[in-house]
Amino acid sequence: MSNIFKCDIFGFRDSFYTGWIGNYQYIQWQLVFILSFWALSGGNSQAAQVHQNRSSLLALVSNSTSIDSVLFHHQESQEIKLLEQLNQAPILIAAPENFNPGLRVPPPLPKTPVIKPPETPSPPPALKPGKPTKPVVLEGIQTNFRNDTDNFGQHNLFIEPTFQWRSPNGNKIFLKTGFDFFEQRGVASVSNIPLQIGWQGKIGDITLQTAAGVDFFDRLPTAINFNTKVEIPIVPPKVSSTGKLLSGLTLSANLDHSPYKFNALTLDNQITAWRFGPDLYWQINRDTSLFSSLRLGNYNDGNSEIQSFSRLERKLGQFSLAANLFTWSYDRNVETTHGYFSPPDFLVYNAELAWEGDIADFLRCRLSATLGQQRLNGEFDNAYGYQTRCTAKLSPKLEADLDYSFSNVRNQDTGGSGYGGNSLTGQFRVKF
Repeated sequence: MSNIFKCDIFGFRDSFYTGWIGNYQYIQWQLVFILSFWALSGGNSQAAQVHQNRSSLLALVSNSTSIDSVLFHHQESQEIKLLEQLNQAPILIAAPENFNPGLRVPPPLPKTPVIKPPETPSPPPALKPGKPTKPVVLEGIQTNFRNDTDNFGQHNLFIEPTFQWRSPNGNKIFLKTGFDFFEQRGVASVSNIPLQIGWQGKIGDITLQTAAGVDFFDRLPTAINFNTKVEIPIVPPKVSSTGKLLSGLTLSANLDHSPYKFNALTLDNQITAWRFGPDLYWQINRDTSLFSSLRLGNYNDGNSEIQSFSRLERKLGQFSLAANLFTWSYDRNVETTHGYFSPPDFLVYNAELAWEGDIADFLRCRLSATLGQQRLNGEFDNAYGYQTRCTAKLSPKLEADLDYSFSNVRNQDTGGSGYGGNSLTGQFRVKF
């Protein structure tokens, strides 16, 4: 019985231990399985969330740009923030801008990233729409008028319009023509049609102007004319905000060859001349200037000349004072044979008083008078003259000048008409 009980007890114990252990192991495996299932379920949900976020990011990026671009702009924005911090330099207490806030210069602003669309290739220049560039543009027309008479019956008339064009590179092109008329006692009158083409441009700071053409006469052979001028700034000019010249020094060299249009007798003798020499213009200050000129001349009749002119001017508001000095000498006096004024010794010096101001809104005039002395062949005489010039602005693009002068001095441009010359000159300008 005891054995049976023992067997039963130990059998129960064995079965209990076996069953409990088996159940424990079963429970343990169940727990492991549950925990594994829970872990796998949570991991899959996190992976699904990551996958969902990545899918959303890809969908968002695909609508704008690539992932590399997003990362690049994100990195660039961080660099910009860093640059903003670096650009905020500390302000020193002793810096001059702290004493005057108006002198403070703000730090440079960083450049924000700009996404540029891909550039499309532009068509070749020949296919671009638009108007073709004009080679030259007519800028204006300037017509010069001059009528000279004297007490010896000499009369010279000049009407010469000049057309001016500007090329795309800034150079200027001139075309001058017109009608000239010369009459004199005892000599048949002469009519002249000049034709000249000129060009003006700059090479660095040097201004170059040249022109060439022909003179057609009614009863004389055709003659060639030519001139050139080179202008060099020695001291660069300074100009005020209102456009007034304050200072500067300019030197120019001149060369000219043409028929000597002194009078009908000179043209009848077919006198031509080469003239060359320098000009000097010095703007000393705002109100003081000096001009000086020297000309050497060689004529086809074997004569030669030396001519000089200097003028010192001082402005005093609307008034001005000037001193003029003019000298002229020839190797031979051929006035009786060839017709032009050719003194061996001629000197003029005078003082000039002038006033210039606005008479009306559209009219500006200048009145001047000169008084001095002249020397001819060693004999002195009084030298005097007066001049009136008015400029009328007819419109913003139209201007006209009218000038009348009288002088008992030989004219320095053409040799003048001697001891009682009247000159009426004018100019009409049209701007486009």
